[in-house]
Amino acid sequence: MSTSGPGLLVSAADGTVTVTISNPARRNAMTTAMWQSLPGLLHGLAVDPAVRVLILTGAGDTFCAGADITDLADPVSSSGAQSAAMAAEEALAAFPKPTIAAVRGYCVGGGCQLAVACDLRFAARGARFGVTPARLGIVYGAASTRRLVRLAGPGTAKHLLFSAELIDDERALRTGLVDEVLPEDELDKRVMDFAGVLRSRSQLTQAAAKEFAATADAPADPARAAHWARQAALSGDTAEGVAAFLERREPRFTWAPAAD
Repeated sequence: MSTSGPGLLVSAADGTVTVTISNPARRNAMTTAMWQSLPGLLHGLAVDPAVRVLILTGAGDTFCAGADITDLADPVSSSGAQSAAMAAEEALAAFPKPTIAAVRGYCVGGGCQLAVACDLRFAARGARFGVTPARLGIVYGAASTRRLVRLAGPGTAKHLLFSAELIDDERALRTGLVDEVLPEDELDKRVMDFAGVLRSRSQLTQAAAKEFAATADAPADPARAAHWARQAALSGDTAEGVAAFLERREPRFTWAPAAD
């Protein structure tokens, strides 16, 4: 893990990769270069068979305070930063393996955008959340808005988008914006332990569930349902899961997504 300058730091252990947003001089704000680097980084992790779970977090006591405001100073740089942010968010949402945002402190603007794009969000007590384009006169992207509405409901989404106010961890938990809130000193252990649980489960189940959940608002696609039925029939994961249950042992699932 490198710590020189603003960037995305990567560390790995036992099939879990942690990507750390690091720009401490600006509360881990995402620079345009950081936004631009995220899709390629995620692609490399997606095709790596050793990677089973991805954790996204921030360096120190802040998750991410949003986009670096210096990149929004003129229309040309602002447009480029917004495009890069949307591409990064979509790449994270499309990541084919389970993703967890581990949130401390401020999770605001583009930081909240990234957290919402993860599958699950675990937060330390005292975390604060906000979606703040109304402070800057920026139109929040349609895909980002839909994702926020699906997660937290239209009322909370409108409150965040209309007002740009921050909400506390209690309201974030109550509205579904986060899944768990923990004491600060327990967050890392809980996230790593849960990542271990995810690693022990069937990747086949996880991949199919992730795709179906992402397309839950669209009409059912018989071709995709048939695809996953074929994968299940060929994988052997179901037989292994049943055998492990009957034999009272941990299953040894073997299905893995095909590398690009």
